[in-house]
Amino acid sequence: MEAGIEPEDIGQNQEYAGRLEYHGDKKKDCTLKITDLRERDSATYTFRFITDQTRGRYYGDPGVTLTVTGLQVKVTGGHQDKTLTCSTTCTLTDNPTYIWYKNGHKVKEDTSSLDSDSFSDTDSYSCAVKGHEDLHSPAVCVRGQNCWSVTYPHQGVCALKGSTVDISSMYDSGYDTITSTLWFSSKQSSSWKDELVPEDLTTDPGYAGRVEYAGEKERGHSILRITDLREEDSAEYKFIFNTQTSGWGYSFHGTTLTVTGLQVLFKDPTNIIEGMCLRLFCESICFLQDNHSYIWYKNGQRLFSHETKYLILDPVRSEDAGRYSCAVNGQEDLASAEKTLTVRCEYVGYNSRTTH
Repeated sequence: MEAGIEPEDIGQNQEYAGRLEYHGDKKKDCTLKITDLRERDSATYTFRFITDQTRGRYYGDPGVTLTVTGLQVKVTGGHQDKTLTCSTTCTLTDNPTYIWYKNGHKVKEDTSSLDSDSFSDTDSYSCAVKGHEDLHSPAVCVRGQNCWSVTYPHQGVCALKGSTVDISSMYDSGYDTITSTLWFSSKQSSSWKDELVPEDLTTDPGYAGRVEYAGEKERGHSILRITDLREEDSAEYKFIFNTQTSGWGYSFHGTTLTVTGLQVLFKDPTNIIEGMCLRLFCESICFLQDNHSYIWYKNGQRLFSHETKYLILDPVRSEDAGRYSCAVNGQEDLASAEKTLTVRCEYVGYNSRTTH
């Protein structure tokens, strides 16, 4: 720790917002948990505690160095015999077991290396650490540049109840001819004829008249469009294709859709007193992308001076009482339910005195 420089409390750093958990007991255990790790989290972390004594600041030098790595499949060997290695930039602890995938299908649990003399020109391979299958490596071509792949631009999508959403995928079948494509959700697997064989979402009665496929097939781009969204549509959606000999697997994650409504929230609604500062929030259960602007309504009338997801009343006045609702700009027909704001007057009593 450099002398004379006050260390930064990472709990105050916006880069870590919502990703830190302190598991210590403030006695002997000072365990820190960081979730949703990113490569830029790689650093040396040092613990400090302060006592009530003069100069009572103590640091745990040299600290703990964290290296955040991703997985990568490296291909080595000659033209015939190839070796695939699931590689990282640092040595993973606990001697993990690796899982190998071929064209989206789980094929083997093994060590970090995979050897074969029968890799196909169109096969793609990926690897993951057991227990962290959702963090698999990008798929790579073992031979040549044209091999099978399915990728999704977004891991998660948030959309308003009643709106329309587009979920995209990019795909490549190498030199093989595609015979069919489909989107599906494993959430519906209980209604499939065979729970291991996905069925096209367009045939699901729950989506009748609300699903269509778009995109550019010649460019390997497919779009699943769902209209009139319902909360029960919240699920993970995946795309697969089939050729005359095989098909893309569905071991990998697709895109998770979360359908949300809007609601007006404010603190302590039963105790709003005239003169206080009040902030009303237009809340959703997930983060709506695209930096939407918002519309606020009072008693059904639009408040034109407010376009953010919160409305500040400072100070609150008696005439602010009323029914408030909000909507995303451009989707006014999907407004939240109204919430009533009641404002109480705070009266101060004085003892009357008569002077003679």
